[in-house]
Order: sequence, then structure tokens, then C-alpha cells
Amino acid sequence: MTARDGAAGNDDGIDSNGRETVAIDEDTVDWVDLTQPFDADVPHSAALPAPEFETLSDVDRDGANAQWIGTPTHVGTHVDAPRHMIPDGATIDEIPLARFVGDATVVDVSRDKSEAIPADELAAAAGDVRSGDILLVRTGWGERYGDEDYERYPWFAAGVGDWLLEQDVSLLAVDVPSPDRPRATRPDDWDDYPIHQTLLSEGVLIAEHLRIPHSLVGARPTVFGFPLALRRGDGAPTRFVAARSASPQ
Repeated sequence: MTARDGAAGNDDGIDSNGRETVAIDEDTVDWVDLTQPFDADVPHSAALPAPEFETLSDVDRDGANAQWIGTPTHVGTHVDAPRHMIPDGATIDEIPLARFVGDATVVDVSRDKSEAIPADELAAAAGDVRSGDILLVRTGWGERYGDEDYERYPWFAAGVGDWLLEQDVSLLAVDVPSPDRPRATRPDDWDDYPIHQTLLSEGVLIAEHLRIPHSLVGARPTVFGFPLALRRGDGAPTRFVAARSASPQ
């Protein structure tokens, strides 16, 4: 099999059109979808509208199906570019593609209520994080995607941002709406995003609303998450997948 479905490759890694291919042995690789479903019912904060879908043409009536989609950049599974919080930060289309692929450390700090996750607990669960890693943090909240309490999620204590910088992670990916405290549980005088500010100001990317199965914990998969190349975008919807060694049959 090649990375470009339908383009037959040869032993030299070149397809029939003369393009390079990537050989993938489906017997030795498991693909895990880390992306939540995307439709008009995706959970979203009160500050953002829901996505909208409209049928523009119908195959029975017009000969082809086509939809119009309107969406905020920060609903559903997506990546935050530095421009999301940093006025002169990089936009999503300016970030090199290599930043969206990498080996991952998968951490489980599961919770059944909305509370802060301290840096020392995250560090203990993560173990040996390698420089340049993508860090997938599972809280178990991804299973509540769309539930009434999904927006009242566990969050990271302020010191987590500095710890992540010390580990030199490339991208933080979480199964909650944000690594920062949810609006629903903030005191009246709370109007800050310390994790976002700390990471994005240093060019560390943030991905939110993933689903991270417990089966990935300890597997050290390779993660791929390519966002739409929205020009001047502060973030973009993203399809995240993980590739890991398949279990012996």
C-alpha cells in the first residue's frame, strides 16, 4: 500500500506518475482516529456559535451534492496557532508542516470532576518526555464529548505551562475544550489563559477537543494532525490520527 491510495508503487518508492510514495504495512501498523465527529451539534462555549451546514446542491436535483459550511476556528478538534492569543504570533498557514507530525508521549490523568491538574501529577504520569515530543494528555473527558457537563472539564494548574516548556514539547494535545480553566467554573475576577499564554508565546502549539483512548497510554505512537491552511488563521479544524505498532495476531 502507498500513502496515496490508488497510485500503484514500485520497489523504488515511486508511483506510476513518477511521484514518491510512502510504504505502509497495514499488518504492522494500527491507525487510531483521535478526531471528534464534526457537525452542527458539536459542543462549543457560549462565546462561540455552533457550526452551520447548508445544502447548496442535491445530487438527485442538480447532479451533484455540495454543502456550505460556516464554522468558528476553535470548535471541534482543532489546533491553536500562536496568533490565537499572541498579537504578532504565527498564523496557522505559517507553521511548517513538520510541526504537525511527531512521536508522542501519551499521559493519563483521568478525572471524574472539574478540577485543576497540578504539574507534579502530570510530570509523574508522563515519565520520560523527549525533546520535541507531541504530548497527548488524556483526562477521560473525551468520552463526554457532547454531554451536558462537557464544558465543565478538568484543567491544568498554572505551573503546567512552565513544566511543558522545560520538557521542550512541540505540541500539547488534550481531550478537553481547553487546557485552561473553563469559563463555567471561573471566579468573577478570573479572566486569564495562563497555559495558552505561556505555550503560544513560545511557539508551542495547542490542540483541543481530541479523543484519546486509554489503549494508547504507554504506546508511544506517531501522531499526525494537519490543519486546514487557513490564510492568516488563528487556528483551524484538524484531522488527528495516531499510528502505532500493531499487536501480534
